[in-house]
Amino acid sequence: MTRERTYLDWNATAPLSEPARAAMLDALTLPGNASSVHGEGRSARAALEKARRQVAALVGAEPAHVTFTSGATEAANHVLTPDFRMGRAPLNVGRLYVSAVEHPAVREGGRFDSSDVTEVAVTSDGIIDLAVLKTLLEDHDSAVGLPMVAVMLVNNETGIIQPVAEAAAMVHSHGGLMVVDAVQAVGRIPVDIGALDADFLILSSHKIGGPKGVGALVSRGETSMPKPLIRGGGQEKGHRSGTENFHAIVGFGAAAQANAGELHVRNEAICVLRDRLEMAMRSLAPDVLIHGRNAGRVANTSFFTLPGLKSETGQIAFDIEGIALSAGSACSAGKVGESHVLTAMGQDPKLGALRISLGRDTTGEDIDKAIAAFEKIAARLKRTGKAA
Repeated sequence: MTRERTYLDWNATAPLSEPARAAMLDALTLPGNASSVHGEGRSARAALEKARRQVAALVGAEPAHVTFTSGATEAANHVLTPDFRMGRAPLNVGRLYVSAVEHPAVREGGRFDSSDVTEVAVTSDGIIDLAVLKTLLEDHDSAVGLPMVAVMLVNNETGIIQPVAEAAAMVHSHGGLMVVDAVQAVGRIPVDIGALDADFLILSSHKIGGPKGVGALVSRGETSMPKPLIRGGGQEKGHRSGTENFHAIVGFGAAAQANAGELHVRNEAICVLRDRLEMAMRSLAPDVLIHGRNAGRVANTSFFTLPGLKSETGQIAFDIEGIALSAGSACSAGKVGESHVLTAMGQDPKLGALRISLGRDTTGEDIDKAIAAFEKIAARLKRTGKAA
């Protein structure tokens, strides 16, 4: 008999929501290409532009400033480039500054040469050190081009919320561009591109209950735009060519609209569950470390270390108990390695850490199962030195 599974890995991917599923099924019945001028094409275009409005509304942006991509990684590689345009005139960005806890898609630096990427330190609480950023911007050589700074709004491993608006004010005072990875933020905290003072936001559909394989780069305006990463037929106003992933984009739009409502109520309920889980873990294993516990976090994420339990071993042990969780970022081709986030926070990455992340469908029963699995694993570890 198959063990009933408990899914607690929502930061890796959220199960497809019913609104997204329904919208995608409807989209699959439309035969037209959104670039065609006949009636079928116009119907497809109308559905695609509706999705653009829905995604824009989620982050307080103008629909015309949403460029659909194959996902957040493509969006990052699109915007992280030294080659920009201001109208038709070239605009050079001389250096990229990224926080030490960024997702690998951003830490890699996109189209910047590695020698032109500078890492910005974070505090022991995992928050970007604004004093360090200030010094770096003051020392930036404007003769080589504008500075670009990339800071994620919510960390994918710890759930820590970064002071993006404060960082953006510094960046703009030095004439730079501010790029914000908002992948883990939308649907969990209010996100408004204007309030954040961000020039660009990076979004991903499958983190909010939309389909995999679609994301977006959202700009605050179109005064300065990156040189296209993918050229061809001129779709997406020339910013990203290629026939649009139509039904996935429609699903993304539906998921965005579904996430826009009742955010506070949903998060309060999730926070209660997360806090109950962490309280139980600390009671069962007083030496458990909950990373970022003293910093502002989103409600759904708990990143913890149980001393003596390696990340990969722990993930397998919980999986055997029917609990799906992760060892941090799920975007490394299935690899379980040391956490660069823990390293940046001054922790020993060899400690190992596991991430539990909750979502809209998580129940009290799911938390009870997770607590029971944690108790079993912690007791076995203490008794035998092995988790499974």
